[in-house]
Amino acid sequence: MKRVIFNQKGGVGKSTIAVNLAAIAAYEGKKTLLIDIDPQCNSSRYLLGDAAKTASPTLAEYFEQTLNFSLFAKPAASFVHASPFENLAVIPSHPAIGELQSKLESRHKIYKLRDTLNELARDYDEIILDTPPAYNFFTQSALIAADRCLIPFDCDDFSRQALYTLMENVGEIRADHNPALEIEGIVVNQYQSRASLPVRLVAELKDEGLPVLDSKLSSSVKIRESHDRGLPMIHLDARHKLSQEFLALYRELHGD
Repeated sequence: MKRVIFNQKGGVGKSTIAVNLAAIAAYEGKKTLLIDIDPQCNSSRYLLGDAAKTASPTLAEYFEQTLNFSLFAKPAASFVHASPFENLAVIPSHPAIGELQSKLESRHKIYKLRDTLNELARDYDEIILDTPPAYNFFTQSALIAADRCLIPFDCDDFSRQALYTLMENVGEIRADHNPALEIEGIVVNQYQSRASLPVRLVAELKDEGLPVLDSKLSSSVKIRESHDRGLPMIHLDARHKLSQEFLALYRELHGD
């Protein structure tokens, strides 16, 4: 199964959610691959720490390879790096992928990632893609390649307005390129159950018929420690409230 974490608005927790869901899948015994296609490389650093700076080959080399036909192209598996966690591997990003975007667009390479994921899917139970905060070549490639799309949502009016555009964009990708793409749902991040605005916004989104998931992720300073130490929450403190919320989200997505 190939899942993309997507929201074209920044600061909604895409990388945090991608890494923690991937870590839980691996913790549950599933062979899991995280693909970081964001030039900011946050997921790569989260999982690999300082080693992300020197990791090679990265997604930049992968995209360069797609631009230069070669009889001796590296197989998809050669871009995969082991993480410090059992069952969890990563294809790290690199800031240079941002410089390749216009070339990739002009050469119509938007289906290459889909073909590569179909190849890698034979070796992994779950593939999770972390995307940049933009509706661009990389996010479109990920949506075309994925089976499911999970949408993080931060409870404010700016996020709400961006959400409508996002849903339209995903619908366009589904109509034009990937009819099998399923919106799994909207996951509310940094939720404050005692604050009136988040409660009202979530209720209104549900009233509008949007697929808001039951599982919500609370605000917690613990996540900063998780980032700083390079330990997903399930490994940092499995009993913490936020760890249990990530676990509940994972189980909801898998119908458990």
